[in-house]
Amino acid sequence: MHGIGINRRTLLAAMGTAALATPSLGAETVDLALVLALDCSLSINEFDYRIQLRGTGQAIIDSGLVQVIGQGHEHAIAVAAFFWSSADAQQVIVPWRILRNGGDAYHLADEIFAAERRISSGATATGNALQFAGNLLQSAPAAARRVIDVSTNGHANMGIPVSPIRDRLVQSGITINGLAVTDSEPNLVAYMQREVTGGEGSFVITADDYNAYTLAIRRKLFREIAGLKMA
Repeated sequence: MHGIGINRRTLLAAMGTAALATPSLGAETVDLALVLALDCSLSINEFDYRIQLRGTGQAIIDSGLVQVIGQGHEHAIAVAAFFWSSADAQQVIVPWRILRNGGDAYHLADEIFAAERRISSGATATGNALQFAGNLLQSAPAAARRVIDVSTNGHANMGIPVSPIRDRLVQSGITINGLAVTDSEPNLVAYMQREVTGGEGSFVITADDYNAYTLAIRRKLFREIAGLKMA
């Protein structure tokens, strides 16, 4: 399934359409509702973009990850994913999907592998990305935990302020974790800890560059799904 471009003006309409298209999700209860927010701003070239997709998809189909999902109380998680860059540039590439087993994981990975980059490669509006992720969680299945997973290689340089959005989401019970690709901004981890991440058990995992992304996102997903608070 290819990605669908959505901006702020059409978000509510799009969310309503998604809810109508997947009516069974409302009856589901899962252990975790996880939003994957993937940076596709100007600093992410085509090679880096493809590595993000490949690494995320490969992590999802890891057999160990599927086993961890099966160990939860509900034996299921829900995952949605989107690309983001500038203030009005967000693109849902995977609407809410339920993962219970290896077959579900492979279907989700195939959607991620096939995702086309249809948003402009603009600036880095992290606050808007967090706001968009929070809105996606409003249509998620009922979940014991709600997590936003932000992958980025830079500081916010446009859009709404980040920390007030972070604080509002955390106050509503959402955890925000980060994956910092630090090849161009060595102080990115401290920035994300200060401005972006928060909530119970929140953390930032680092990758020196996008070649290290696959291992980093795998570690991150394991930790998020298992609900671990220690690395």
